[in-house]
Amino acid sequence: MATHRAAVLGSPVAHSLSPLLHRTGYAATGLHDWTYDAHEVRAGGLADFLVGLGPQWRGLSLTMPLKEESLLLATECTPLALQVGAGNTLVRRPDGGWLADNTDVAGVRGALCAAHEGGEHPARATIIGSGATARAVLAALDQIGITEVTFVVRDQVRESTLAQAHDHGMTVSTRRFSDPVADWADAQLMVSTTPPGAADTVAIALAQRPAPPGQVVLDCVYADWPTSLATISEQRGARVLSGVEMLVHQAAAQFRMMTGVEPPLEAMTEAGRAALEPAAS
Repeated sequence: MATHRAAVLGSPVAHSLSPLLHRTGYAATGLHDWTYDAHEVRAGGLADFLVGLGPQWRGLSLTMPLKEESLLLATECTPLALQVGAGNTLVRRPDGGWLADNTDVAGVRGALCAAHEGGEHPARATIIGSGATARAVLAALDQIGITEVTFVVRDQVRESTLAQAHDHGMTVSTRRFSDPVADWADAQLMVSTTPPGAADTVAIALAQRPAPPGQVVLDCVYADWPTSLATISEQRGARVLSGVEMLVHQAAAQFRMMTGVEPPLEAMTEAGRAALEPAAS
C-alpha cells in the first residue's frame, strides 16, 4: 500500500500527461512508495474531493477548471499564486491544510530558458489569449525581462490580465483575431495560451508572413498536437515549442514541492516528448 499519494484533478483530465511525468520521476528517484493518479473533478467539486483525503495525500496538480477555485479553498496561498489569480498546485501543510502555488510560471520560464540556451531574451513578446494561462505566462515573461507585450484576443483582454501586465510595468497593446496581421507577428517570442483550435484563424493569417530570424513560438497545449499554429509556425521558419516542454518544467517544480526530492528533469522530459510523438506522426 502506498505511503504517499498524489494526483492530477480537472475536467477533462483523461488526456493529462501528469501521471506519466510524475510516475517517471518516482521510478527514476526510487520513490517506490509514491502513487500518482488522475481524477475527473468538475467545477465546484474540489471542496468535496479535498474533504475525503487522508493524511497519505501529499499533493495535487490542478488543471482547468479548478485553478481559480483552489485559491478559495487553500489554507495558504503563495504570493505568486495570488498574483496570477490561479493555483495549479496544492501541497499538504504540516497542520493538515493545503498550500496553493502556481508552477505554470516555472513551466513557461523553464521552457523558454531552455529554448534560448543561455542567450539573451527579447524585450517584446506576443501572447495569444488572456485567461489564467496567459497570466502565468505574463509572470514568467516578467521574470525573464520582457517589457513590452501585445495581446491577440478574440474580443477584449480580461481586466485581471491587463491589470497584471500593468503591475509588471509592461507596455501593453491589444489586437483582435479579426484584425489584419501586423508587426506583432514579428515579435521574437510568441506564446499561445488558447485551447486547441481556438487560434486557428490567427494561424491561417500568419501563414502569409514569414517568421523573423530566431523567432520562438510556444503553444501551451499538447493535446491534439500539432496544432494549426504549430504547423504553420514551423512552415514560417519559427522554432516551435509544444506545451509538453512547459508541462515538464511545471511538473518538475511540483515534484520537488511534493516530495522534497530533486526532480529527474532529463528522464521526465524524455517521457513527455516520447508520449507526444505518436500524435505528431
